[in-house]
Amino acid sequence: MIQLASKPINIEQFITKYGDNEHFELIDGELVEMEPTGAHEQVGAFISRKLNVEIDRQEQPYFIPHRCLIKLLGTETAFRPDIIILDQRFLINEPLWQNEPVITQGETIKFIAEIVSTNWQNDYARKLEDYALLGIKEYWIVDYLGIGGREYIGNPKQPTITISTLKNDKYEKQLFQGNTQLISPTFTTLKLTANQVFNAAQ
Repeated sequence: MIQLASKPINIEQFITKYGDNEHFELIDGELVEMEPTGAHEQVGAFISRKLNVEIDRQEQPYFIPHRCLIKLLGTETAFRPDIIILDQRFLINEPLWQNEPVITQGETIKFIAEIVSTNWQNDYARKLEDYALLGIKEYWIVDYLGIGGREYIGNPKQPTITISTLKNDKYEKQLFQGNTQLISPTFTTLKLTANQVFNAAQ
């Protein structure tokens, strides 16, 4: 991601001008350009495919939208997660959904995954905090390049998937590396290792 040097814009301006543009999100009124690589997209597509299988297996009313913004109420911030799973039953409570793919209620969101890029600090710190405040039950940070800080992924650094589960309004984090099987509280029958995810980038 690249923080663009421009004057701050408000959330309404951002949604009007950039709501359909997948290359931008807004953080505290600052426009941030997202620059995913081909490998980044391969990893995201692989995870989405595996999770769609689990959604069908569980016969849950969930779906993965192609594009979606999360508008944090009371702020000038709108995140654009790499993968987000919504619960269709709660869309009726979303005031903007019928006109634009914008989510404002945490209860609508079952799962979020962010695939780490150059601006990894947002995924490990800022978004972690905001997603917890929103009440997102499960949040994956997929660091397939192992570029996050050592305080987040250990030393020596290596590709890591951090799965955060919300407990008492705070995230409990588990790190998965190598051939360790991922543990998802939302998709308990998921059979997937960290390496399988990382190999999708090749």
